[in-house]
Amino acid sequence: MVIGVQFKPTGKIYYFDSVDISYNVGDKVIVETSRGLEYGTVYYLNRNIDDLDSTALLKSVVRKATKEDEIIYLENKSKEANAFKICKEKILFYNLNMKLIDVEYTFDNQKLLFYFTSEQRVDFRELVKDLAMIFKTRIELRQIGVRDETKSCGGIGICGRNLCCNTFLNDFHAVSIKMAKDQNLSLNPVKISGICGRLMCCLQYENECYTQIRKNLPEISDIVMTPEGKGEVLSINVLREQVKVSIKKEKDIKEAFTFKTSEISLLKSTCKDCSKIKYQKDEDIEFDKGWKKTKDINNKRDKK
Repeated sequence: MVIGVQFKPTGKIYYFDSVDISYNVGDKVIVETSRGLEYGTVYYLNRNIDDLDSTALLKSVVRKATKEDEIIYLENKSKEANAFKICKEKILFYNLNMKLIDVEYTFDNQKLLFYFTSEQRVDFRELVKDLAMIFKTRIELRQIGVRDETKSCGGIGICGRNLCCNTFLNDFHAVSIKMAKDQNLSLNPVKISGICGRLMCCLQYENECYTQIRKNLPEISDIVMTPEGKGEVLSINVLREQVKVSIKKEKDIKEAFTFKTSEISLLKSTCKDCSKIKYQKDEDIEFDKGWKKTKDINNKRDKK
């Protein structure tokens, strides 16, 4: 049986062996990590280890946190603010091209971690020496990416709400430009990028729904059979499951009609995805065979 423990709000969830002790969501616990002892909050209830994808050996929960542990945790938080100020002054003193983002003490005070961002490699050896002399503990500087920086600092998104990564997302998911295309969104980088400059995490939320619906929709420029006759697809509305089709009514005159997907059948597809279902009526098959036969005869005449 294991429990999921979170060390920071909206932080990543880590799993630990509960040693057959029952915990409740929200309980404070002391756990052993690769960095030493840490103070965390129970995020997941006891779960069977068979439900997890990891087969690695899990470290155990040391104990349930006491009031004394909570006091130590709060003291460490107050010291982090002072450490942040001192480190920032030292960065300016050494004129280093780096931006300090966050400071974190381990629960046992054996290590002090500084998180920073930089567009280039930074030589911070002298900075580490000074910080070690000031704080009398082991110093570790970690360079993080722009998405982690935004998650730590927070902000307001283009939707007017607090950033998802800073509010409820525990981990980042893969986001691609294909998701924006499938949802018929503008490919303007300003509109589909977040504060971090990367594609917005919310593109992934409804992507699965759009993907399932688009399986039953034709692509633009596909030839379809409609109640009004054969025509070419001009545009599609994924959420309404409707397509706009251009149909030739008279000589050199075309009209646009909107149909539901249940009212049309696919004759010719421009999609290279072989998994897409293609529909074809019997009369159209005969027409295609006749057209191909005529084309073959004409080709033979041209060769002669």
